[in-house]
Amino acid sequence: MQIINGRKIRDSILMDLKKEIQALEFKPIFCDVVVGEDPASLQYVNMKMKTAESLGLVFHKAFFNKNISTSELIDHIKLINKIENMSGVIVQLPLPSSVDTRLVLDAIESDLDVDCLGAVSNSKFYNGENVLGLPTALACMHILDSLNIDLSLKNIVVLGTGELVGRPVSKMLELRNLKHICLNSMSKNKEEVIKNADVIISGIGQASYIKGSMLKKDVILIDAGTSESNGSLSGDVDLESVKEVASIVSPVPGGVGPVTIAMLFKNVLEVAKNKHK
Repeated sequence: MQIINGRKIRDSILMDLKKEIQALEFKPIFCDVVVGEDPASLQYVNMKMKTAESLGLVFHKAFFNKNISTSELIDHIKLINKIENMSGVIVQLPLPSSVDTRLVLDAIESDLDVDCLGAVSNSKFYNGENVLGLPTALACMHILDSLNIDLSLKNIVVLGTGELVGRPVSKMLELRNLKHICLNSMSKNKEEVIKNADVIISGIGQASYIKGSMLKKDVILIDAGTSESNGSLSGDVDLESVKEVASIVSPVPGGVGPVTIAMLFKNVLEVAKNKHK
């Protein structure tokens, strides 16, 4: 069984991005809006800051107290939108329950919405009008492309219909005219459909849901599901169980996650390039 090295793929993408960013006539700015002091979130933001700076981007710090109101946060984001050379704004989720996440995400200008979670940019993505895509879905497709297989000949199954993985991955497959089946908790004949799959892209967030006994021989598994227990990250695939059945697996951690970061910064570069066309 081949284990996909997402970190290696990420590093290759970032190397190319760095060259393009350094060739620009200005320094693009990237902003990650953070509310509160959740240790896991702060660690993740810190990693994105280091990555941004290593690429030659300016990281704009926007850290706010957990007691900030929705209207105050929106006012700050509107100011951030107007910063010269701003080329990407995201909001670190989840936000405190006292803050209206939808209103905050929609406050990001659609042209700067590199996570594509605001209503306008999300709608553009599903209408095929946006040059940007949702980073996790882009990562899944990039990993599949890196395998150099003819997907048109494969039975493709997408597990989950969530907003970050299942739904956008399905749309990207549709845009490529690739036949696929989407399954959720309400789907009928799930076991049969999964058993016949040549490629499974999973984003359900159920630890070790996919077992070897459920699969056909030589299936390809792209695991984009994450769940946390006692501080450790688990994917949807039970790696130990599938090792005698699957031909290729992207692990959690170390698979889709690192490539998602690279896709985020690829979106930032796209915004930057469109600024000075």
